[in-house]
Amino acid sequence: MDKKLIGLILVFFIAFGLFVSILVFQQPITKLTKAKEEFLPSPTKSLVFAWPNSLPADGKSESVITVFVRNEKEFPITNKKVTLTTTLGTIKEIQPVSDKQGKTEFKLSSTSSGVAQIKATIDNSLKLTQTISVQFENK
Repeated sequence: MDKKLIGLILVFFIAFGLFVSILVFQQPITKLTKAKEEFLPSPTKSLVFAWPNSLPADGKSESVITVFVRNEKEFPITNKKVTLTTTLGTIKEIQPVSDKQGKTEFKLSSTSSGVAQIKATIDNSLKLTQTISVQFENK
């Protein structure tokens, strides 16, 4: 056989193998990619709540800050580390890793009056777009 013919046959089989593998594995690769996305937290779909959002600045009263870690389809994501930052007061971690409902919990107290601006970060890199505020008042 001619070397050119062997080369053409080899290129044909490589191209044919590539074509068949794309057809056969296209669906599973797409599914694997989607599955990976389901475990990525969303900075816009995750939620942050505070209750109460107004309390005395006595250092004893606490506002419970709850963060729900969710993906783009709004499904909860487990085992994600959440950290909070505040402009006023002290944050106490109660449950900083998300549970089956994607829920984490913190407590915030302050001895100074003013408004605490709270921001949440997931896994030390993803900053949530939603921020909340808690009012501390002298009574």
